[in-house]
Amino acid sequence: MTRWQSALRRLPAGLARAGSSGQEASCIGCRAFATAAPYSYDPPGRNHLFVPGPVNIHSSVQQAMDRPAQNHRDPWFNPFFSSILEDCKMLFGTTEGTTFIYPGTGTGGWEVGLTNTLSPGDKILTFRYGQFSLLWVDMMERLGLDVQVIDERWGNGVDEARLEKALKADTDKKIKAVAVVHNETATGVTSDLAKIRETIDACNHPALFMVDGVSSIGALDFQMDKWKVDIAVTGSQKALSLPTGLAVVAVSDKALEARKTAKLKRVYYDLEDMIKTNKDGQTPYTPVLPLLYGMQASMKLMRAEGFENVIKRHHRLGEGARKAAKGWGLELLCKDSRWRSDALTVIETPKGTDSNLVVKNAYAKYNLSLGVGLTKVAGKVFRIGHLGNMDEVMLLGALAGTEMALIDAGIKIEPGSGVKEAVKYFQETSSVIPTRQAPPKMQM
Repeated sequence: MTRWQSALRRLPAGLARAGSSGQEASCIGCRAFATAAPYSYDPPGRNHLFVPGPVNIHSSVQQAMDRPAQNHRDPWFNPFFSSILEDCKMLFGTTEGTTFIYPGTGTGGWEVGLTNTLSPGDKILTFRYGQFSLLWVDMMERLGLDVQVIDERWGNGVDEARLEKALKADTDKKIKAVAVVHNETATGVTSDLAKIRETIDACNHPALFMVDGVSSIGALDFQMDKWKVDIAVTGSQKALSLPTGLAVVAVSDKALEARKTAKLKRVYYDLEDMIKTNKDGQTPYTPVLPLLYGMQASMKLMRAEGFENVIKRHHRLGEGARKAAKGWGLELLCKDSRWRSDALTVIETPKGTDSNLVVKNAYAKYNLSLGVGLTKVAGKVFRIGHLGNMDEVMLLGALAGTEMALIDAGIKIEPGSGVKEAVKYFQETSSVIPTRQAPPKMQM
């Protein structure tokens, strides 16, 4: 055995297999790192982050977060925080709802919604079709709620006909809430909230409408007032393009009224403490000031782009990724086009090919972070995130890296087959960036 072959054996399994047929020159430097600690080498370039959260952070947002410590009890904080709470309403599509910001994550936001509106033993109707709807069900059960679960194939969204059947069967109106994960990040599925609301109304059912919008709000169309959503939850590390650490919750007047009779135990997530302090621009707990500065900067970018354009940009990115998958000859996990997400694309690998090998090779060889398949679809799919601070050229780089990782994993695709389809689509649908139009004399 040659020395380079010995060094190759010490590489991660996927990378070793991918490079096992190469020449000795392909392992130049292996000897130098053979005894180094795992992941201790910082390669040139940057890590290419294309999971569906956390996401890439805009440079201006990073700069906004780089602040010295400040006292949030000084008078400057009150108008600063009040303005952020008001700006948040844009994300949810509401003028009527009340917004709250908790130090925490989207999971904490789930708990805010459940504990402030329901009592032990209350019946809640929900759908389970991915990892995050599964986890929300787990929380509901552990809180002591009576959970009626409608299971769907992982890769499908909410079936409105099954929802209608369940609501019509509830003649005594014992179902207190209908809970839906809007954009299931394990499967790349976006359920139709407008049709869900139409179904609830058609059944003349009084249930609260709760929505996990963790990976949709700020990227996809979300109209809290129009769709009469009562609880909407998101997190800072998704479309807001911030580090993890904030749970943002919007609450309708109907849900605020429900808290008066809700008996589930709550302390940290009690809305009453927030209501008492937020009205004066303050918080009951120490806020995460750098993230609030970042949130202010992120929403400023969204307003400058125009929120309708934010939604359109995400749709274009989603279409580009889907065209790349088609060019590779690979199937999407979501088969029904009406449910396909514009926040991420979940792609099936051919039967017999472990999708984890694609993800491992992407990271080990190209410093590209893709999402693995979770639970029921582990080893069967990989996920490309394209939400938040993202543009076409960034995504094209990820698609090129994915294409190489697919080939490394032994999947027979033609180099360039997926990337060229995305390039063609982006080039044909692109427009000049606002304010970058060339003066008439400079136009070519």
